[in-house]
Amino acid sequence: MLEVSLGGLRLRNPVMTASGTAGHSTELAPFGDLRSLGAIVLKTVTRLPRPGNPPPRLFETPSGMLNSIGLENRGVDHFLEQELPEVARVGVPVVVNIGAESAEDFAALAARVGEAPGCSAIEANLSCPNVQGGALPFSSTPAACGEAVRRIRAVTKKPLLVKLSPNVTRIGEIARAAEAEGADAVTAVNTLLGLAIDWRGRRTRLGAGWGGLSGPAIRPVAVRMVYECARAVRIPIVGCGGIASAEDVCEFLAAGATAVQVGTWNYVDPSAACRIASELPEMLRVAGFGHVRELVGCVRIEPGGAAGG
Repeated sequence: MLEVSLGGLRLRNPVMTASGTAGHSTELAPFGDLRSLGAIVLKTVTRLPRPGNPPPRLFETPSGMLNSIGLENRGVDHFLEQELPEVARVGVPVVVNIGAESAEDFAALAARVGEAPGCSAIEANLSCPNVQGGALPFSSTPAACGEAVRRIRAVTKKPLLVKLSPNVTRIGEIARAAEAEGADAVTAVNTLLGLAIDWRGRRTRLGAGWGGLSGPAIRPVAVRMVYECARAVRIPIVGCGGIASAEDVCEFLAAGATAVQVGTWNYVDPSAACRIASELPEMLRVAGFGHVRELVGCVRIEPGGAAGG
């Protein structure tokens, strides 16, 4: 009753980890059975090693947190040699999240990881707010998004997820550009650009200034953007943003998501993603759903604001 498909990526259930919150490999294994997940989405890998942003990098906010990690990682060579083989042995699909500063680099990176044993799918991080001073060059306009996706699609046949930003006016238009250039699914959404200030110390709370806001505080925004994307494209939507329970998963599915990613709540409860995946079948059964697909997109907002099934 839980199997779903994201293009050519088949999942035993719709619950995945979210990039950036579950490490580069099997860091969450001591806290739960990773085999219970639909897929494992890894922290962003880049072509060359990145030291990340200056500390402090995390700041807790009401019902969430700001982060400015800056895509710290050891580069694709280390990832392919040391990290991907380990997580591939878990036995569930592995989604490799990639980041770059040009469309050409995105393509080169996708070509490398797409050929690697153990890579089940690619998620293109077009929307990280913690690099280039908060600029979002690939997810701010349909043209930029489409160009990056076109370059990636030309070099790999692996299922391709495109992670979009909430820091835009019309996310549906950008989702359509990703679909038009060959994306198999879009992930909605990355973090909201935020700022916290220590006014007594006359400085920002994060070393890099800006940060990405995540956690339950952003869930209503993320659900709304999933709804918009689902009405704009035919490809599947992966919902992401503030999921902390199986109840939250069902809300995203009702808005139009086919699958979800659990992120920030892993810091509160490292077993969260596995626990939520185990709780979902009973929740659906009690609610009278024979298959998770029956829940996907079951809510429509009518003209004038009324909503119903």
